[in-house]
This record gives sequence, structure tokens and C-alpha cells, in this order.
Amino acid sequence: MAASSLSLSWASTTISNKLNVPHLNEALHPTSLPTNNTLKCIRGTTIIEESHHNRRALLLGFGALTATLFPSTSVLAQEKPKNYEAFVDLEDGYSYYYPADWREFEFLAHDSAFKDRYMQLHNVRVRFIPTDKKDIHDLGPMEQVITDLVTKVYSSPNQEATIVNMEERSEDGKNYCTVEFRMETRNFAVSSFATIAIANGRYYTMIVVANDRRWKKFRNQLKVIADSFKVMDI
Repeated sequence: MAASSLSLSWASTTISNKLNVPHLNEALHPTSLPTNNTLKCIRGTTIIEESHHNRRALLLGFGALTATLFPSTSVLAQEKPKNYEAFVDLEDGYSYYYPADWREFEFLAHDSAFKDRYMQLHNVRVRFIPTDKKDIHDLGPMEQVITDLVTKVYSSPNQEATIVNMEERSEDGKNYCTVEFRMETRNFAVSSFATIAIANGRYYTMIVVANDRRWKKFRNQLKVIADSFKVMDI
């Protein structure tokens, strides 16, 4: 999709190297109305300084914001679901949707993270580590890979982990696996989706989490986030 067909709106952030543009379409065409293809956050194209009522945008190379910059594998090529925003990291090669009323925050050792504005535990976060693997199937049998991820990475010794479901998908030559799992202690339980992918010499993991009470209400909303995760070549 050509960038000229997009209505772009952005949010400010405190994370280093994040480049956001608030209401770019309004700045360029003040009388125009936003379309459904709205980007909330993009890294790697634009710099913005924003106050509550005054915005000052410095656009760097806006003419380069074209279809060649945004590959067809990215979230930009799709229509954004209602009540979601798009997060696109061109520098690190991944994208996903998150609920429009969530807020960005910093989570230790993660590259990006958004949370419910009322419940910090209700969140999505993404991290990646270097790898010499080319595909998630190079990691080994997928059932064993997912079991190790859930029991050795995401759960702690005092938690009982239960894998509920596992799904694989392939898009634009990239393979993904999403697992739904539950972690429980004597007094507390949380449920999560985790999605893994490999690209650019990186092993990407996204996790979407909520406590049990909110999971029952918001599970389908969180599944949209998990299924939207995509990697792109950089």
C-alpha cells in the first residue's frame, strides 16, 4: 500500500529511538478526516515533539515514506481492526496491533511494551535476542520448543504452567507459532499468549498477558494482538 494513501497519527513516547508523529494527516491536510488505516507509532522515519495542546513535528525524509519503505509483509498492508492502533518498528523489523486506549511503557529487557491504562499486568511486550537460526523450525520440534519457552522462560519455580493451545501460521515466507498458556500459584493466576518468530538473525518473542479475571473478559481482544505480530526484513 502506498504511504500516500494512509492517514497517519502518532503518539509521543519516552523510549529512546522511537519516532512518532501525532496527527500527521491533520498537519498536512487540516480539513481531512482520518481513515481506518491509522498508525499510532512508527520507529525509524519521523521525529516529533508534542505537548498537550501544541504540536511541533520535524519530518525527516517524508518523501521516502513510500511503498518501497513499507514492505507488503508489514501491518501497513492490512486494514487496521476497529479500536486498535498499529505499532511498526522499521529499525528492528516487526509490527503488531494493540488496543487504542493502551499506553506505552518501559519493561525491563524488552524492545517495546504497551499496557492497559488501569491494569499494568494487562499488557503486551516484545523482545528479541540474536540467533543463527533462520526459522523457528530450526529450533527443534515445535511442541518441545513451546514447552521449554513456557516452562523455562515464562514460568517461575513456584508457578504451575499449563499449555492450553498452540497454533502455527505462515505469512509472506515467515513462520510463526502462538501458544496460549496459564500460570498459577496458590493465590494468583495469569493467562497469556506468546508468539515467536525468527528473522534478521533475531529470535523474536511477543507475550500478551492478563490476570484470570480479565482474561475471561478480554481473551479475544488479546488474541488479535498475538495474531497480528509480524516480522519484516531489515
